[in-house]
Amino acid sequence: MDNVVPALTIEAPAKVNLHLGIKNRRPDGFHDLESIFLALDFGDTLHFESLAAENTLEICMDGEHSGINALPPEKNIIFRAVSLFRKKTGYNRGLRVRVEKRIPPGGGLGGGSSDAASTLLALNMLASADKGGLLGPGLLDRGLLGPHSLAEIAASLGSDVPFFLYKAGAAWVSGRGEVIKPVEIPMFYKPGLFFVLVNPGFPSETAGAFRVLDEYRRRTSAAVQPGGQVLIQALGDTPRNWPFWNDFLPVFLHQEKYVYRDILAQLGEQGADFAGLTGAGSTCFGVFTKRVQAEKACEVLLKAWNFVILTFPLISPCV
Repeated sequence: MDNVVPALTIEAPAKVNLHLGIKNRRPDGFHDLESIFLALDFGDTLHFESLAAENTLEICMDGEHSGINALPPEKNIIFRAVSLFRKKTGYNRGLRVRVEKRIPPGGGLGGGSSDAASTLLALNMLASADKGGLLGPGLLDRGLLGPHSLAEIAASLGSDVPFFLYKAGAAWVSGRGEVIKPVEIPMFYKPGLFFVLVNPGFPSETAGAFRVLDEYRRRTSAAVQPGGQVLIQALGDTPRNWPFWNDFLPVFLHQEKYVYRDILAQLGEQGADFAGLTGAGSTCFGVFTKRVQAEKACEVLLKAWNFVILTFPLISPCV
């Protein structure tokens, strides 16, 4: 490896689940889901640099949510992504990965999954460059491994990773998260939807949330709600009429997670056309169709919560 591979920077966007329906537990212990994922114009930034010693890996987290540095390496999803890619390809260049961490861990915004997908995309290009391939803007779709091989690695890392690997702005996601069908929604392609994200300051542990959901259903005999094509069609309607739900939310409210009720109520009071919980928590979000109301909501909610930001659908950046 005498050739010098340039440094590479890649963005790792956050997402919200506009809808999240969880099916019953499968024999393998996982749950099928039906969800509408929407990528946001907010996220982490990953910087990759080469190191002289082969097979070395340094991961450095910068920013407000850099506490993930305390994780043992085998628990860090970037470490796992690099390890699986190296095993698959034999790529052994030493790497330093510096993460500008903005997405709160355990917030249901897909921060770890997005970091993992961005790592796979970056490594695929860096490995290709080592073999004499081109590296530059707009070339992240071309690399050493094909889409199918990358998707296999992504699915083994986590249910949300394939969505970020696919780089669809909005998608209907099913199966365990590996079935991605991009959706074309005209309202997402023009300025006009403003998302206010509010994190209460604590993480939500996904595996634990699923256990609580399963127990809640056993105890209450709650039925799994039908979803499907009708929900995709509803995306074309104004957010005030969206019929979406998150199966975790009533469970958490039943478990005295009153903080979610408070945040959602505050978003509604500030004029949100739609408000919900993303993922298994802990971030709530409000969808506004008027920027002035979204900005006012941020101002008001920042008096009660430390993490409140205004952002937009990634496929329709507002200027």
